[in-house]
Amino acid sequence: MIKKAADIIKNSSNCIAFTGAGISVESGIPPFRGESGIWNRYDPELLDLGYFHSRPAKSWEAIREIFYDFFTEARPNDAHLVLAKLEEKGVLKAVVTQNIDNLHFEAGSKEVYEFHGNSQQLKCIKCGSMYPAKEVNLKMIPPKCKKCGGVLKPDFIFFGEEIPPVAYSKSFDAARKADVVIVIGSTGEVMPACNVPFEAKRNGAVIIEVNPGESNFTHQITDVHIKMNAGEAMRCIGELVIGH
Repeated sequence: MIKKAADIIKNSSNCIAFTGAGISVESGIPPFRGESGIWNRYDPELLDLGYFHSRPAKSWEAIREIFYDFFTEARPNDAHLVLAKLEEKGVLKAVVTQNIDNLHFEAGSKEVYEFHGNSQQLKCIKCGSMYPAKEVNLKMIPPKCKKCGGVLKPDFIFFGEEIPPVAYSKSFDAARKADVVIVIGSTGEVMPACNVPFEAKRNGAVIIEVNPGESNFTHQITDVHIKMNAGEAMRCIGELVIGH
């Protein structure tokens, strides 16, 4: 399956990647769903937009623990690094990611469409000012805007919030143009993001799935299923496609 996938990617003219939480597990970030998922330990209501507006301090307690205690120590793993190298070599055209951990950018990827936003920026809900998360004191919650005193919110999508229009548009445009999609670590359960690979398939793309288990894509649109962890699979694919 590795060799078959590598040959397909080598011969592609417009290959993209679609990544979910599974690609970042090897970087130390737990997935949201599944047996060890974050939502088994936290109430998803804490990340509901209405709840955040009504009880920002309570919401921020969970936000800080989930996203900033875990994410600040995380580093890109081999899967992220290989995708960045494939883009550098002109093999990969873009990454559409459901993840908010910034690891694709840290790995060196340039054309990344963050479907659900990015945790490393905080936005004032009152005046719209932006702050790098690492420059904000998160011991004081909820953090406040220095300009107007408004509450800062992580610049990622909460339940009840719309997908950023630019990321949405670019993701589906990339899907329509793609002849190959490498799906890595996505369960295919989160709407509307999970429609991206389906859109590519409708337009004739070959779907390569890297996932140790099965997903909602596996029996519907997957052409090549590599049942391995993301890092190991992408290392092997990278060696065959670009030699290192």
